Amino acid sequence: MNTPQLVQDDPWLNPYIPEINRRIQSFENKLAEIKKEYKSLEKFASAHEYFGFQYDKKKAAWYYREWAPAAHALFLVGDFNSWDRTSHPLQKLENGVWEIELKDTENGPQLLHEQKVKVHIQAANGAMDRISAYATRVVQDPVTYDFAAQIWAPKKAFAWKDKTFVPTASAPLIYECHIGMAQETEGIGTYVEFADNILPRIKNLGYNTIQVMAVMEHPYYGSFGYHVSNLFAASSRFGTPEDLKYLINKAHELNITVLLDIVHSHAVKNIAEGLAYFDGSDHQYFHAGGRGYHEQWDSYLFNYGKKEVLQFLLSNLNYWISEYHFDGFRFDGVTSMLYFHHGNMTFDHYDKYFVENVDWDILTYLQLANELIHNLKQNALSVAEDMSGMPGLCRTQKDGGLGFDYRLAMGIPDYWIKILKEQRDEDWDIHEIWGMLANRRWKEKNIAYAESHDQALVGDKTMAFWLMDKEMYFHMQVADQNHIIDRGIALHKIFRLITASVGGEGYLTFIGNEFGHPEWVDFPRIGNDWSYKYARRQWSLVDNEELKYKYLNEFEKAMLHLLSSNDLLNALPAQSINFDTANKVIIAERGNLIFVFNLGDNSIFDYKFGVPQEGTYKIILNTDSAQFGGFDRVDNEVLHHTINNQLSIYLTNRTALVLERVNGK
Repeated sequence: MNTPQLVQDDPWLNPYIPEINRRIQSFENKLAEIKKEYKSLEKFASAHEYFGFQYDKKKAAWYYREWAPAAHALFLVGDFNSWDRTSHPLQKLENGVWEIELKDTENGPQLLHEQKVKVHIQAANGAMDRISAYATRVVQDPVTYDFAAQIWAPKKAFAWKDKTFVPTASAPLIYECHIGMAQETEGIGTYVEFADNILPRIKNLGYNTIQVMAVMEHPYYGSFGYHVSNLFAASSRFGTPEDLKYLINKAHELNITVLLDIVHSHAVKNIAEGLAYFDGSDHQYFHAGGRGYHEQWDSYLFNYGKKEVLQFLLSNLNYWISEYHFDGFRFDGVTSMLYFHHGNMTFDHYDKYFVENVDWDILTYLQLANELIHNLKQNALSVAEDMSGMPGLCRTQKDGGLGFDYRLAMGIPDYWIKILKEQRDEDWDIHEIWGMLANRRWKEKNIAYAESHDQALVGDKTMAFWLMDKEMYFHMQVADQNHIIDRGIALHKIFRLITASVGGEGYLTFIGNEFGHPEWVDFPRIGNDWSYKYARRQWSLVDNEELKYKYLNEFEKAMLHLLSSNDLLNALPAQSINFDTANKVIIAERGNLIFVFNLGDNSIFDYKFGVPQEGTYKIILNTDSAQFGGFDRVDNEVLHHTINNQLSIYLTNRTALVLERVNGK
């Protein structure tokens, strides 16, 4: 029996060799099967070029095709035929595919740019107007609130200028963002506004990647984009397809990689807007019965084992890369996908990953998805939102893994919030803090983050608000001294720096958190009288020189510069040098830099600790510097010389220092 590389690297996995080999074999068998029938995985994942609305210039005709095997009859309806539900029937072909040809007339094409269309489906569940599963543009009527597909065929193709752009090959520094809430005005921001107003801020901070949320069309804005209805349509509430392309093109001009927050873990159960009961059955795109319903999310679950669904989802990935030039994906809800219990258990034994409740169809789908993504684009990135810690998630398929490049270190932000909510500063366990940050699987890369959109949603608080709460409303003026604000700003900087330097091989923040955006995120809903007050970003706070938000922002720039200029996140994982439980001090080394974190109340003169190399050291980052809202208690220009492999420094309370060796002994 072959021993996969995954097991060779972790002998504790020996009992699961048969299961891991099965994963490898299942992937290879499915890939071979696809190649035999379709010549390549890429060709298989090109259903978007056949289904939906396609104009054939050679035949001078529009073609509309839909897969609806259980349907009784399909009719194309729309502006072009005054919504006549009988005049344009589709013909049923093989394998449940329906088609209609609309030849050009003497006046030109029958379907015109921006015309609204639907498909009238007669099936076991009655007759209903539906939106094509492959619709690439969906719009909502401002009066009736009804959604419809829209023919999108502009005369001029978008003029891309990113031919030479290659996604970042260095460690990703990811700025997680939501287009609609990115502006300060109470309302919905646009793709163009984001490109023109927000991208320059992101570039100035030093981020090399953006992760764009809520792009896939969703009927309810307040779902944060996670109840997707139309997988191939870029949300029209933010602008046109060309507007989104403008955003991505501009990001590439700024050398910023663009990831799409892809939602293949579930879909909205809405019948009018989505895929539910599309052909009249409950098992076309989704599993039938209880297996097809996610109780916690109130949504439907795809049947990844069905060939047509597999092709649909893989084509979706191909579409976003080929049509919009996205550079990769953050896969939402991977934990929920992997297990029949959707992650509702404690992962305290390897059996939970290889024996109990694992959905094998999901494993093969994710393996194929990652194979496709990396075939389609050089340096494409795939990031998994997984909290279960499944071994091999971020290892290659041939090693026995699923092929992701990174997993989100979801436990880190939860841990920070937990200790802020439940413990006094003096009760923090620095060994536990280190364990949370440093514990990850060998050869599997993590994206570390202190907080993301999950921590900012209504019902919770941003890290800044947990630290400073209502005091932020009254004491963030530069001239105002307040010990709660001082503590909050100091710890906010330390938490970010220790997370970034120790926690992973990439780093992420959520829009606005770089400057300690106050409060939570709350989208318009009945409960807040449909207000946009908390569904925006208050850039005026960080732009106001009289407020302390600017200090947190400046620190973010300095921290990101440190990470990128030293290629720190590509270095070997951080190694601990010293734990001082009494003073709450952690000292570590990574990438030949020394990191000193004092989370405690004590300021200590002549603080001595050992270092790996003798020599002269200089402080290159100091959270207590005045430019970052600190008190300038430490002179950064002082050189520190080792004596008997020890350094001696003045270590002020709630301060983090980064030291670099400037010459040898």
